[in-house]
Amino acid sequence: MLNKRADKLELLRIAEAVALEKSIDKELIISSMETGIAKAAKSKFGQDNEIKVVINRDNGDIEIFRKLIVSENPENSNTEIKLEDAIILNENNRDKNIGDEVLQPLPSFDFGRIAAQTAKQVINFNVREAERERQFNDFIDKKDTILSGIVKRLEFGNVIVDLGRTEAIIQKNELIPRENIKAGDRIKAYCHDVRREPRGQQIFLSRAHPKFMEKLFVQEVPEIYDGLIEIKSSSRDPGSRAKICVKAVDTSLDPVGACVGMRGSRVQAVVNELQGEKIDIVNWSEDPAILVSNALSPAEVQRVSVDLERKKLDVILTEENLSKAIGRRGQNVRLATKLLNYEINIMTDAEDSERRQLEFKEKTDNFVKNLELDETLGQLLVAEGYSTIDDIKDSSVENLLKIEGIEEETAEALIERAKEFYKKDQEDISDRIKELGLEDSLINLKGLTPGMLVTLGDQKILTLQDFADLASDELTGGYDVVKGERVKVQGYLEDFALSKEEADGLIMSARDIIYKD
Repeated sequence: MLNKRADKLELLRIAEAVALEKSIDKELIISSMETGIAKAAKSKFGQDNEIKVVINRDNGDIEIFRKLIVSENPENSNTEIKLEDAIILNENNRDKNIGDEVLQPLPSFDFGRIAAQTAKQVINFNVREAERERQFNDFIDKKDTILSGIVKRLEFGNVIVDLGRTEAIIQKNELIPRENIKAGDRIKAYCHDVRREPRGQQIFLSRAHPKFMEKLFVQEVPEIYDGLIEIKSSSRDPGSRAKICVKAVDTSLDPVGACVGMRGSRVQAVVNELQGEKIDIVNWSEDPAILVSNALSPAEVQRVSVDLERKKLDVILTEENLSKAIGRRGQNVRLATKLLNYEINIMTDAEDSERRQLEFKEKTDNFVKNLELDETLGQLLVAEGYSTIDDIKDSSVENLLKIEGIEEETAEALIERAKEFYKKDQEDISDRIKELGLEDSLINLKGLTPGMLVTLGDQKILTLQDFADLASDELTGGYDVVKGERVKVQGYLEDFALSKEEADGLIMSARDIIYKD
């Protein structure tokens, strides 16, 4: 191909054929040829030469040049040239200045076997790289879509899928549990990532991802595809149960009915693809109380207490509905929690009443003990919505006078006592922080109050690294399922009404500081 006796037009024909076969730009093939010939020419004229090769795109003529820099006192004739010598090479070089580049024509030559092999390797490498880049660009657009292919082989529990022009992988943890997949099966999966790798692009598929179920509904439900129904969120326990929340953009439509289809045909098609996974279709509502009631179906909810700031929902229902709401091994409430992105606390009416009474007593006892009040006045303050001593400290005499039975003198005394308690409490906390030996970087972390620091210190969380290693659930608390029973897990900072988002923010701030250092 590179021998000077070869038909020069053959170069262009080869470039065109390779470009067509590999679906890459012909110009890139010719540029690769120029690079390969330049590398071979270095073997002929010396490695310290800077070689440029130009292939004529019309007739295939090959021109070889040495790149030289114009210099007053050239020290290396292979890289530098005087201006007067450059002018002798080409009259057009009269406009050149010191430091400019000029091209010195070199004679054509017969490639030796080694030089030709070198050129071929460079061309092949560049063509492979271009092909990989083209495949990456093709498949990066396929991200967040469902792809279909043939199972090529199974490797260590992972499934390799032939997509036609390339291969993709479904990792073991992205498969539906207990799914029986064999080589030769046609399979659908959700493309959740496309990455550049040294050996080419790597395409990662998933059958366990919640988005896989969502995309299947887009395929099966024309109203979703047309934008008349919107998927708000979804959650899955792959191979077992799933929930999907839908909203009708066109209010004349029944979103749940449209997703179910005539005699359940649409949802059944999705269920079959997901290996029999039971799917709950939930009607969306802007009201979290209505939404959680829909999401916990088939359990019947009595009432819901909503804490928007902390993104918590207290769901109260009867004893017979408790097990339905929680579900087997906590599955129903766990999926509902992911669906709503709210912490859901499920309790019976009796448990809710007991909790309220306990909270009322704890708040009353706090006022009685620390503000030296009688129990009746303490209960009165709690009943009127005062939960902490800070609430009283930050209140006004006018607001306290609105409570029946409290006179001006009593209101002033309450505020004064609350301020005195707060001042002493802050001093005690400051002393306690020093005593515990907390690291300054943790003390100075923005968002942590003195009270939080004492609580962390009591739990032996003394350094910024200790704090950065925590998960948000360890701070805010939550629920876990132990032997089929739903168990409350106390968070280190749960008493400070910290939301999950705030906890995540604090932990990420700590990690950012450590990472920067």
